[in-house]
Amino acid sequence: MTLKRRDFVVLAGIGALAPAVVRGHGASARRMASLPAIARSPVSISVRTMGAMGDGQTRDTLAFQQALDRCAMLGGGEVIVPAGNYVIGAIAIGTRTTLRIDKDATVTGSPDVADYPIRQVRWEGKFVKGRIGLISAENADHIAIAGQGRLLGNTAIPGRVDRATGLRNPALIELIGCNHVDVGGVFTQQNAMWSIHPLFCNDLRFHDMVINGGADGIDVDSCSQVSIERCSFDTTDDCIALKSGRGEEGNRIARPTTDVFIADCTFIDHRWGCISIGSETSAGVRGVRVERCKILGAGTHAVYIKSRPGRGAFIEDIAMNDLDVSGTRDGFLRFNFTGSGLQDQNPVPGLAGIPTVRNFRFTNIRVHDVPALVTGSENNPEKPLDGLTIAGISGTARTGIQLAHVRNAVLKNINVTGVSGPMLQTYDVHGVGLERAMPLPAPNTPGPVAPPLNPYVLG
Repeated sequence: MTLKRRDFVVLAGIGALAPAVVRGHGASARRMASLPAIARSPVSISVRTMGAMGDGQTRDTLAFQQALDRCAMLGGGEVIVPAGNYVIGAIAIGTRTTLRIDKDATVTGSPDVADYPIRQVRWEGKFVKGRIGLISAENADHIAIAGQGRLLGNTAIPGRVDRATGLRNPALIELIGCNHVDVGGVFTQQNAMWSIHPLFCNDLRFHDMVINGGADGIDVDSCSQVSIERCSFDTTDDCIALKSGRGEEGNRIARPTTDVFIADCTFIDHRWGCISIGSETSAGVRGVRVERCKILGAGTHAVYIKSRPGRGAFIEDIAMNDLDVSGTRDGFLRFNFTGSGLQDQNPVPGLAGIPTVRNFRFTNIRVHDVPALVTGSENNPEKPLDGLTIAGISGTARTGIQLAHVRNAVLKNINVTGVSGPMLQTYDVHGVGLERAMPLPAPNTPGPVAPPLNPYVLG
């Protein structure tokens, strides 16, 4: 039910008068206090009623934003996008507001970068000037994007960074400092920029979505309590990437990504990994659980966990179970903690800058003709990987497992055929299940980053 202006004024008037009535009378005050509160139905506003045309030509940005603003100001509810083809610039969702895109509705981003305001955005772990996402929310709670409609980035905006200005281009969905977010049902198609980028958010749910794009699918950036379930990915970079900032800036902000649950998803990626952690992990990543997923194609490895000296912080408590893996260019699993990603202009120096990595568990994995089972030799001897379980692995692979600088390893029930050469090669690895390991040549590893001449100052 939509509140009419008269009803809104009446309710506001009652709210203003009630305290005076209660204070002014004895028995009457007691009766008033016992009355139930007036129920308020959430509002429902169509973007059409605010002037949206949906003709594929008109810029409907103002109508969308007016509907979203009115909905939030009236206490929350739904903004409905009915059937039509809408072209919009950047819009923002407010607290207790759901943007519902009907199944016969398509919302496409404007081809004009001027329709996306410039602000401070996080890009590859650093705060820089850039253009805000097509659909954004900032410091909003209890928000949602729902429906069976289509949300499309505009291919007229090429690349991730505007070559003429150096500004980061707009993501498709960008959520900043939000709590209790539900995004589900919609079909997304993005250009060569990230699709979905939550930053500094808590309690996020992405579910039952199709996420296609020319770059990353979902970049979870310094967020906590995140679930990604029953989604289908087809991307040209990481399908899912977990991040938490880069270098001294990310390390000083100290907002880790924690408690991430990924389940019942299907992944195809054409350039990098399907599930990636890092390499921007300077505030840490902790508590990641992946279950019942199918990886049908990867440009490198199905699972890629990565960092480098100068990042600092930690990657810990990672558990992946019940995965089907096929179509990978390089293999199932890779660790790289010695040289992944761009070095920051202000890296974390000394031993503190070498990431702490521990408690990784991979169980019940079925692989089909992967080039390499596990590439795990790029660990740092200053801080070895502490706690690695690889168990219940079956299927076919062309090469086996390589590990270096690992403590408390457990390898068991590895039933993989087709391997050319040794199934297991190790260097400086301690644990159980290593009895038949062949020696691995000592890998080259970088030392800590030297302290700067001038101490870093956040600001």
